[in-house]
Amino acid sequence: MDYAAIAAQIIEHVGGKSNIRSVQHCATRLRFQLNNSDLRNEEAITDIEGVKGVFMTNSQFQIILGSGLVNLVCDEVQKQIGTITNVEPAEEEKKGSAVQRFIKMFSDIFVPIIPAIVAGGLLMGINNVLTAAMFDGGKSIIDLFPQFRDLATCINIFANAPFTFLPVLIGFSATKRFGGNPYLGAAMGMIMVHPDLLNAYSLGTGVEVPTWNLFGLSVDAVGYQGTVLPVLAVSWILANIEKRLHKVTPTWLDNLTTPLLSIMVTAFITFLLVGPVLRGAGNILADGITWLYNTLGPIGGGLFGLVYAPITLTGMHHSFIPIETQLLASIAVTGGSFIFITASMNNVAQGAAVLAVLFKTKDVKLKSICSAAGVSALLGITEPAMFGVTLKLRYPFYAAMAGSAVGSAWCALFHILAQALGAAGLPGFISVLPQDWAMFGVGLLLSMATSAIVTLLFWNKIEDSSNDKKAKEQPKAVASIKEQGPVELMCAVKGNVRNITCADDPAFAGEGMGKGVCIDPIDQTIVAPCDATVAFTFPTKHAIGLVNAQGVELMIHCGIDTVNLNGEGFETLVSQGENVSTHTPLIRFDKEKIKAAGYSDQTMMIVTNSDDYEIEVHEHEQADNDTSVITVRKKKND
Repeated sequence: MDYAAIAAQIIEHVGGKSNIRSVQHCATRLRFQLNNSDLRNEEAITDIEGVKGVFMTNSQFQIILGSGLVNLVCDEVQKQIGTITNVEPAEEEKKGSAVQRFIKMFSDIFVPIIPAIVAGGLLMGINNVLTAAMFDGGKSIIDLFPQFRDLATCINIFANAPFTFLPVLIGFSATKRFGGNPYLGAAMGMIMVHPDLLNAYSLGTGVEVPTWNLFGLSVDAVGYQGTVLPVLAVSWILANIEKRLHKVTPTWLDNLTTPLLSIMVTAFITFLLVGPVLRGAGNILADGITWLYNTLGPIGGGLFGLVYAPITLTGMHHSFIPIETQLLASIAVTGGSFIFITASMNNVAQGAAVLAVLFKTKDVKLKSICSAAGVSALLGITEPAMFGVTLKLRYPFYAAMAGSAVGSAWCALFHILAQALGAAGLPGFISVLPQDWAMFGVGLLLSMATSAIVTLLFWNKIEDSSNDKKAKEQPKAVASIKEQGPVELMCAVKGNVRNITCADDPAFAGEGMGKGVCIDPIDQTIVAPCDATVAFTFPTKHAIGLVNAQGVELMIHCGIDTVNLNGEGFETLVSQGENVSTHTPLIRFDKEKIKAAGYSDQTMMIVTNSDDYEIEVHEHEQADNDTSVITVRKKKND
């Protein structure tokens, strides 16, 4: 597999180097911030070797490649485009709804530290295997083989370290996310778990709690090992104090006094107020969720399993990370995490649905995607399966939801809980107590069997739906240009009309999207330039796609970089799939609002399948909606 060639094709089809604002990757996806999302060619990208799917979320364009491949391709992309400055959190956090921004915040904080937590979790699983009473007489492996006792002790220390010093990890990541110095955040985390403090795990065991006398106040000298909420709040406070001090402190004093005051003030706030309050809140949260799970039993487990995949699609599953971390950090009280168990049931259900599709489909490209995506999902990575297969075919996604619900209900019935984080799927056994392996295994089998059987039962509907989609994507069998003669496209908006090569935006002027015209509008309403069907509308309302009866594909794009307005100043007047006649109003826009925001209202009319035809453009100083600006003819050699 030629990673350099794959990277080059991806760069080309996302609009070229100049259109890439930033690129990074997660476990399975390339994540692009594009200057103009309209320039991406999703169909061409999905045909690139190794690509399992694409999707747009908020302002981020994501290409699913799968684990292992994504980091290699990302390295090549970064080599070929050169140095890219990542988008600052302050800019990105303004995009999306409040809920989306809140979830993204959790994602930004916890995703970077997940490898450390997973490593600790897997080590904890190994320790469980060594120390669990699995043999006759209640003996463990280390009872039968005492020479391994010290090995188990070492592994237990290695496993507990990420959870014992969790505030250090979160302090570093969260303070960085909030715009502060991450090393100050790590230092604050160290203060919260200092060995001179009473270990938080000793609370409630009858040990006397030491106190400090601060200004007449009695303050508990207790650490925050294994906590999540207190360190999140403390990191936010620290970052904001530091940023404000930077603004008001003279430059010659800044490096000396800002770190001192930031740490000292934040530390006093932590132990006096924020820490104790949020420690209690975190315990209540963990206890409450555990109570709900224990009370509702298989019904609660089944419902959670049913909605887990849709929750994952929204990204809200990232909000479970701090909850799950708290559950595991308080394992003596909670018993473990049911979230990991549900995630495992969901992942294997997605994998089984994809493998069922692999077994039935005759589509060669779909088979190649299924073979990799199915195995990947069984091992804990579901994005290639969901976005590359099950969502596209719909019914396998529903089947996987059903499988996840059945498996989760079974595990809830037998109270199966994870003792550590790890790969949620078939490898999940290592995160479960050995005495629960049998019931956990049955849950996995139930999830997989339900998902696969439901997928196969609905196979005829899946095929019919897929065939209908392909038929809609093919050109309609109606009169062609060859039979009907040239097509005249009228001016979509009144104004000065020039060849697209004169456009102020180089991406359009280079005819990369196709041949056409650019219009400097004197009106504020875009109308249909011919009888056509609305092929697509944009959520940001600034562009629209049309296809006429002869197969001419036309895109009308209002403004340059106006995608950044997120629909402000635009109103879409038609909907996708609607048939429109010449002069039907399509988009209404506010020229003043666009210009006040610093953008151009220059409007482009582009024949996006120009290679199929001969295109003749007509320039006019003053064109109205009855003026022909583009003539489309069949090629002479057709």
